[in-house]
Parts: sequence; structure tokens; C-alpha cells
Amino acid sequence: MRWDDFRRSDNVDDVRDQGGGGGGFRFPGGGGGVGIGGLIVVGLVSWALGIDPRIVLSGLETIQGGGSGYSQQEQPGQKRELNAEEKQQGDFVRAVLAQTEDVWGDLFKQSGSQYQPPRLTLFSRVTRSGCGAAQSAMGPFYCPEDKKVYLDTEFFDELSQRFRSPGDFARAYVIAHEIGHHVQDELGILGKANAARQRAGSEEESNAISVRIELQADCFAGVWAYWADKKYHILEGGDVESALQAATAIGDDTLQKRSGGSVVPDSFTHGSSAQRVKWFRTGVQNGDPKQCNTFANGAL
Repeated sequence: MRWDDFRRSDNVDDVRDQGGGGGGFRFPGGGGGVGIGGLIVVGLVSWALGIDPRIVLSGLETIQGGGSGYSQQEQPGQKRELNAEEKQQGDFVRAVLAQTEDVWGDLFKQSGSQYQPPRLTLFSRVTRSGCGAAQSAMGPFYCPEDKKVYLDTEFFDELSQRFRSPGDFARAYVIAHEIGHHVQDELGILGKANAARQRAGSEEESNAISVRIELQADCFAGVWAYWADKKYHILEGGDVESALQAATAIGDDTLQKRSGGSVVPDSFTHGSSAQRVKWFRTGVQNGDPKQCNTFANGAL
């Protein structure tokens, strides 16, 4: 993916050099607790399955024993120097975010409205969000309460190493997916969909709405990729394939198989691998947000 020579967004708050960036957080109890790798894996699974990571984490804590809550290994507010890789990751995030701002700004303008870009917080281990505590274990997420995206860049390492989805464009897909949720918020879709989830008569019905929310964000990520390539020629050989691999790796059915369990479609909250690939491909092939209506009857 070509990105080095593009502008950087000013809408990034990088707090990775603040408290929590050194030893991080661990679970109390025997065995030294869960390290950052374990936390990020929990985050990947939680992010992809739509599970509240606090439930997953509290379950791990119960298994390990020990007291309640976390033990912090570094005092809040203690500063540290970002290493070269972290600085490069921050630079990459700023470049991708800037491209989403330009693409969605133009698309909103064409429809007679104005796009209000979100801010993105880069953090290490833990920070605060308008939706509560933000932890590495939660994976990347969008908070509609403060209209911000939260990302611990160590997620990128796990995406590449454990989920075998390397490359800059796979990482850009993750960012663009979260920006897709902000676009839904700007369009009023996210609020209506979440209200419908609360009114749902069953967990299965609520999950089905969640799937439609997530698949539309995948499609919007594809729309961004289409126009970013048209405008800036960002795509290189194998880029789209790397994003499709990421979409496949984090499909609900694939993750359930990896965990050794049975595939239970009614429990899906983000969509199957095939669905995620289908909707990202829909966006990246035509660049038309109107084609991303996952809420239409039979759209799935």
C-alpha cells in the first residue's frame, strides 16, 4: 500500500507515551496473569464476535483466581519514549485517517451534506473513552458517545502474526472499518440500528442487527478503498487480497472454528467470513455507499 507521501491527519491523539505504556496491565492471580499478547487475542476475538470483552476478561480472571480488578505495573502519568516502530505506526495511522477524511468529506459534499471527521486516540494498554475504560483487550472500537476511534497499535502485530493478515492494507482495512461506524453515526444509521437492537425480542434478533451494522462498516471500508485508490493510487499488488484475508480471518464462523467450538450462526454478531468478504468486495468494486444497504430485505 502506498501511503508515505500523503498528508497526515491532525485528528489523532497519541497517548501511548503516557501511563500504562510500559509494563501494562495484568490479571491478578497465579501464573503472572495474562500478558499483552493474551489480552490482544481476547480483543481480536471480542472485536470480531461482538462480545463484551469485560465478560471475557472477567471469565479469565475467575479461572485464574485472585482478587477483583487489575493490577497496574506502571504509575499513571509516567512518560516513556516511543520506539521507532511505534512512531512509524502512528505515522501510518495519521496517513490512513487523512485519506478517510478526504474521501468521506468529498462523498458527503456530493450528497449536499458536511462530513464531521472523528478523532482517533492511539493508546497503549489502557485509556479512557466516552464509552468507559478502553483497554487493549477490547481491540479497535468506535465510541459514538464521544465520536472517537480507539486503537492500540499492538493490535496490528497480532493481526499479522496470529491471524496471518500482514501488510499495510490489512491494517488500513481495520481503521477504515471503524471509520465506517463513524460514517454510520453521521448518517443516523448507527443510532437507529442500536435502538432496534435494544427493542429486539430475542438475543438472536439483536445479533442479526449487529451483523448488519458490522457488514455495512465493512462495505464502507471498501468504498473508502475504491475512492482512495481513484484519487491517490494507494493500491499495490496483493493489497485487496490482504484485506480480504483479514476479513476472512475475523469472520464469526472462522473464529468459532479456531476456538474449537461449533459454528452457531444465531450467535454471529459480525457476520461470517463469506459475508465480510462479500460486503467489503461490494464497496471496493463500485465505490457507491448506496450499494452498502445491508439492512435491506435479503441483503445478507
